[in-house]
Amino acid sequence: MTSHRLLLSAAIPALMALSAMPASAETLKVVASFTVLADVVKQVGGEHVKVTSLVGPNGDPHEFEPSPADAKNLNAAQVTFVSGEGLEGWMDRLITASGYKGKPVTVSEGINTRTMEEDGEKITDPHVWNSPVNVKIWVANIEKALSSADPTDAAAFKANAEKYTKTLDELNAYAHAKFDKVADDRRKVLTSHDAFGYFGREYNVSFLAPLGLSTESEASAADVAKLIEQIKGEHVKAYFFENSNDPRLVKQVAKATGAEPGGELYVESLSDAKGPAPTYEKMFKYNVDQLAAAMAKSS
Repeated sequence: MTSHRLLLSAAIPALMALSAMPASAETLKVVASFTVLADVVKQVGGEHVKVTSLVGPNGDPHEFEPSPADAKNLNAAQVTFVSGEGLEGWMDRLITASGYKGKPVTVSEGINTRTMEEDGEKITDPHVWNSPVNVKIWVANIEKALSSADPTDAAAFKANAEKYTKTLDELNAYAHAKFDKVADDRRKVLTSHDAFGYFGREYNVSFLAPLGLSTESEASAADVAKLIEQIKGEHVKAYFFENSNDPRLVKQVAKATGAEPGGELYVESLSDAKGPAPTYEKMFKYNVDQLAAAMAKSS
């Protein structure tokens, strides 16, 4: 009897200590629309989130066709993130098909967006993440949504968000250090589609492209001819194709202008784990290095 009492009295302080510890919430099931956003959500959520990206590595978020597995993942999600600004045209259909009852969090809310003319219409450029200054706004919106879904781990989300915001400031400084010293007339490149507008705005780089904001648009023969004349007139020396879409058109334009290949850029999709751009941080640095090297070669 006495030994039982001794064991019990020894166990009580341990049980009290356990009950005093904050209860840790279960890992949040999170869905993000595409790989770039999924990675940023992981940086903020850390060990408290399990993130599934609907569009996979090297995938094109404009032309994505959701599968039954995507509908199942979305239905099970506790929080869903989209970039917004017209990027995920397929999302409403997927929400209906999956029976998802939540409302996706639009992380681009609050960003100073740019608009442009396409086929006579004024549209918003959805490729906001190609400037890390914009991704800082993503981070603030992600932290707020995760903390609302899981208040117990709010302090961890806040710490992760602050740490990652510093990383984004460092990426911005890295790009400025590379491009600010390049002569203005050398900061011109040819790419597959118009996805670098925010990058161009931040670092004063001109991107010329045969396709518009979406890879679903088609360039007319007249548009391509006009672009070829522009590239010749502005002496654009380098061209790049993108990991997530067809390079044939940009190669055709380059051949007609004499522009040299600068390599592959990661614009709206990360590479797989073995590629050069498995995270947003690596993707952005890789693109900066590729572009800066091409500009240096052409000077």
